[in-house]
Amino acid sequence: MIELVLGGARSGKSRYAERRALESGRQCFYIATAEARDEEMRRRIEMHKQRRASGWTTVEEPLDLGGALSRCDGAGRCILVDCLTLWLSNLLHAEPESDLKTRKQELLDVLPRLTADVWLVSNEVGAGIVPLGELSRRFVDEAGWLHQDLARVCDRVTLMVAGLPMIVKRQETGST
Repeated sequence: MIELVLGGARSGKSRYAERRALESGRQCFYIATAEARDEEMRRRIEMHKQRRASGWTTVEEPLDLGGALSRCDGAGRCILVDCLTLWLSNLLHAEPESDLKTRKQELLDVLPRLTADVWLVSNEVGAGIVPLGELSRRFVDEAGWLHQDLARVCDRVTLMVAGLPMIVKRQETGST
């Protein structure tokens, strides 16, 4: 089972995905894509760590998400990725465009092969105004295309609104 959890800032998407992962009863892995480049981000990361129950195995991976998913995969496991928009931002800043396309394709290729249940958390950024800057517009475009591609391969897509899960896509797989 692969679930894409989308929502705006502070919509409850991480808490929802964490709860769903814990309820699976599986060994939980948390792939964190954020990098603590300033004090505010360090505080956010620490808040997320404190909120998670003990027993999570945390893997920090800002770029090679497909590789991290493969390394964490296994029967009886679940993997939570938080978050895809930070991962995308990392790629836009760190790698040439061809590498971004390669990394995205690696993610799309690995997901169907995983035996673990997976929750992918991402910010829905396309509902606002069109950004003024070129990089900001590219980010919104890339995030929208990534979400569309992921929605096609995910069993379930949930949009979080004010802490409430709105099921957008549900495909029964016999798993969690």
